[in-house]
Amino acid sequence: MSQPPDDAHLRELAIAGEQVYCGSFLQVRRDRVQLPDGKTATREYIQHPGAVMIVPLLPGGRLLLERQYRYPMQRVMLEFPAGKLDPQETPLACAQRELLEETGYSASEWAHAGVLHNAIAYSDEGIEIFFARGLVAGTRRLDEGEFLDLVTHSEAELDELSRRGELTDAKTLIGLLWLSRWRSGQWPLDWRPAGAAPRD
Repeated sequence: MSQPPDDAHLRELAIAGEQVYCGSFLQVRRDRVQLPDGKTATREYIQHPGAVMIVPLLPGGRLLLERQYRYPMQRVMLEFPAGKLDPQETPLACAQRELLEETGYSASEWAHAGVLHNAIAYSDEGIEIFFARGLVAGTRRLDEGEFLDLVTHSEAELDELSRRGELTDAKTLIGLLWLSRWRSGQWPLDWRPAGAAPRD
């Protein structure tokens, strides 16, 4: 196993910091850091509790997605189901809860693929990627103030939407990449029953 690189010449060390905003789940911080050359700089960033995204595989190979209005973008976005972690909640429990709440589906098998960091320049958010199959339809339990449509697409349809620039959500694009690699046999998934914790 190769040794990790020595990154001391790249590290920034916190000198001081303050919280400049505390919202219902996001916090904004402003830190003063010492750069590798000894100079100082300011870093403003968002602290996020973490989130999950689910790639739901329907029988026949189609994929379950959502269309939801995203206010910062001022448009409806096409994306895989996702949601933020509640306090003390495990990523798998969050994924199972979000899939049921947003889509009404539960899954008999789950696989943890990995984690993506979607905004490393200004946020510490990590999104845990899960795959779900053996889907069984049920009743949605949307949060108050949550409005979304459920749609299905084939992988080829989503590839074409991505190529045309109509699908631009980063987590969904990463989910499609992982799906493609898994189906080609390049990136294996460790499928486990719904009641078992997936291995990292």
